[in-house]
Parts: sequence; C-alpha cells; structure tokens
Amino acid sequence: MKITVTVARILTGLLFIFSGLVKAIDPRGLAYKMQEFFEVWGNSGFMKGTMDALGHYALGFSIVMITLEVVVGMALLLGWQKKITTWILLLLILFFTFLTSYVLFSGKIKACGCFGDCIPITPVQTFTKDIILLLLSILLVSNQKLIRPVFKPFMGGLFILIVTIATLLLQWWVLRHLPPADCLPYKKGNNILELRKMPAGAIPDKYEMTFVYEKNGEQKEFTTDALPDSSWNFVDRKQKLVTPGKNNIPVINDFSFTNENGEEVTDSILGQQRIYYLLFIKTLDNLPRDFREDIDLATSAKTAGIPFYIITGQRDAAVKRYSGLLASSPAAGNVILTCDATAIKTAARADLVLYRMNGPVVEDKWGWADFDDVEVR
Repeated sequence: MKITVTVARILTGLLFIFSGLVKAIDPRGLAYKMQEFFEVWGNSGFMKGTMDALGHYALGFSIVMITLEVVVGMALLLGWQKKITTWILLLLILFFTFLTSYVLFSGKIKACGCFGDCIPITPVQTFTKDIILLLLSILLVSNQKLIRPVFKPFMGGLFILIVTIATLLLQWWVLRHLPPADCLPYKKGNNILELRKMPAGAIPDKYEMTFVYEKNGEQKEFTTDALPDSSWNFVDRKQKLVTPGKNNIPVINDFSFTNENGEEVTDSILGQQRIYYLLFIKTLDNLPRDFREDIDLATSAKTAGIPFYIITGQRDAAVKRYSGLLASSPAAGNVILTCDATAIKTAARADLVLYRMNGPVVEDKWGWADFDDVEVR
C-alpha cells in the first residue's frame, strides 16, 4: 500500500503542478473561462446578480486558483503538511469534477479549459481525468499516515513559500507582457485572413423550414413543398436543425473591424500588402498613470507615414486618448476602428497589445510593458 500511495502522490502532484503552470502562462485565459461559467449560470436563472458581480473578479479568482494548483501539487510531492494538503486536494478535485460534469452533461459550455489553450481536451477526457484524480485523492486522504515528508517542516514551508511567490511573479509578468507560449490563432506567423475563411471540406448545417398556418381556429405546420391553399392564414415560420454540420466554423470567428461610419473594413485593412500596425486596446483603466508609450508609437507611425490602426471596443475612450493623432484617412496615419470586445480578449492577452503586420500575417506582437522595445519602421 505504501508504494501505491507514493505513486498516487507523485502522479497527482506532478499533474497539479503541470496543470497550474500551463494556465499560469495565460491567466487571462482561465479568467475568461470563469466569466463564461458565471455568465451561463446567471443566464440560467441561478443568482444572476451574484454571478454578474463575480464575473468582475474573475482574473483575481484565476490567479488564486492557478497558484493554489501549483502549491498543492508541490506540497504533495514534498509531503508537506500532509493532512491539510490532502484535504485541500480532495476539495479542489470535487470542485473540478463538478465543473467538468457540468460542461459534459449540460452542453452549455464547450470546454472547461483545464489545461489552458495549449492543450485542448474534450469534455469526456476532462471528466474521466477528474474521476481518476478523485479516486486518487480519496486514497491519499485515507492513507495520510503513509506519506513521508521529504524535508523538515521549516525547509518544506520555505520551499512552498518560494514556489508561491514564483508562481505569482510569473502571472504578474505575463499580465504585463504576453504569454511566453502563444497557442491562440493570432500567434506570430499566422495569416489572419486565411484563418477567417471556412475550413476546407466544411459541411454546413442543414435546416428544414416549416410554416404554421391557421384555419377555423386550428393551427397546423406545413413543409415548403406541401403548403396549404389560400383558405389557410399564415401564422409563423420555424427553422429546425436537421443535420449538424462538421468542421464549419473558421479558426478565427466573429473578428471584424468597423470604422466610424459603421462600415466593416476588415478585408481592406488586413488585405493591404505592406507593413502596418494594429494596437488592440482591451482596457485603458489599468495602465500606469504616466504611461505614454502607446501615444509615442502612434506619433512615430504618423511621422513615418506608416498606417497605425487603433482597435478597441471602447471608441469614446480611445478617441479621447488619441484625439491629437487621428487622421482623416487610413493612408494618412492613425485611425480608430471598433471590434467586438470578446474578439479583442482573444487577440490581446494584455491590456494593450501591439501587432506588427505584414499584409494579413502577424509578423510580431508586444504587450504594453514591452512597448519601449518597439521600433516603428
């Protein structure tokens, strides 16, 4: 039994550390997934006000959860504070199992994001993983006495403190810069226009249209090829999904730019064959008070005659910040374009992210803390 407990402890500890670190390189990704859960629960009628409020703190919850995963995993490996560690482990896995079971059986959320965007796994796989981990955690709680600490309590506690600080610092760095491993569709080298196209071999959804007519107080549905005569009065039209399509969603979906006149200009912007810049603004609220590097970059681009597009979901705030730099046409310099906030969350994993584009291809990208290193050319 001692060998079994040791193997279970090592496997569970390593998996928790790996899972935490994979998400630590992109804490916003987990935060957005948490917001999705809160939104779905709220829209389902479960404590909507509370769910909406919790959504505003999703990033903080994400950082705490990621750090807890890494720390609990390391504490398991070291055998540190085995009683409290194994009980926290069991509670965490019970919570994860609830989430993955909700994803699997409700169908309202496509994935739980257990291993971030870099390692996507299906709801069945994540639920199976958590059931196995639940059994292992019960084994560890039931056999705490067989867990032997690697270090004495003081050294073990010191090691755990170092791991906690290191995990928090990693996430702090990522939030200011960009994830060190980019697993999203907007990574360097990707052609955005190509990824917006329908995948090869896509099979569209097949729908059946039915029409509701009424006669003598009786309502009846008719198909397109068997409509009733003129003695029936039209009431409604219904569309029913008959056969779901396959592979019919572009890798980059719902991503478009709109100019101040409400016109979509995505293809014209991304289709130009030259160097230009896209400044994605997720929010301006969290920047340091004296931060001006974005304005300096926009000024440099205007001076050099290089197109510089400001992409935001908060047009009024952007107009106020860059009012002295705006140009009347895209060829003249700086232009503010509107984009869906959800799309910006995916494209920009920091509050401000600058893309250097070569035609439709992402040539380079920087988080706002690295704007000092950017040379507009």
